[in-house]
Amino acid sequence: MPGIDECLLEAMRLPGARCAAVVDWISGLALGVAGEPPGGDHEAAACETAELARMVAEYRSLGPLSTLGTPGAPAATPPGTPSQLPHAAQAGPPGSGPSPGADGPDATSGHLSPPVPPGTPDLSDPAAHRGGTVPAVEDIIATNSDSYHLLRFVTGALDGTLFLHLWLARDEGNLALARIRLAEIAGRMVL
Repeated sequence: MPGIDECLLEAMRLPGARCAAVVDWISGLALGVAGEPPGGDHEAAACETAELARMVAEYRSLGPLSTLGTPGAPAATPPGTPSQLPHAAQAGPPGSGPSPGADGPDATSGHLSPPVPPGTPDLSDPAAHRGGTVPAVEDIIATNSDSYHLLRFVTGALDGTLFLHLWLARDEGNLALARIRLAEIAGRMVL
């Protein structure tokens, strides 16, 4: 099984590849990079793409259809989403202020919160991701006038907090091929 450096070199062999990186989406740190980064700064590129990955991974509306329900039916809320957490867990540490409870109205919005099943992890807390929760999203594709950015989540590595970022030239790259190959690379990568 290939490590980070071998995976990055394999990703850079894809047609149109400009840069490849392995990034921790919780901390924003790049664990490995190859090529010239977007904007010329590896650290800034890692932080910015990690912010996008974190946002997409934590929003339930971007999850699989099975967690959203069917049209016309009430949406199923996946365990651990912020709307399913008790207000005490959302508001801060114990003693930081009054909390209306799991079924009480939110002090700021007046909305009622549904009860939370016991043992539901708080996915808004980065520690929950370190405990083995992986994002429901497989990859993210961002396009612009001259390039593609493909972010592929790596499951099984550091409890699902890593992703591969591939930056492709639009006129030279093949997005479909890159997506397939990045999934293969992510599945084989070991730390």
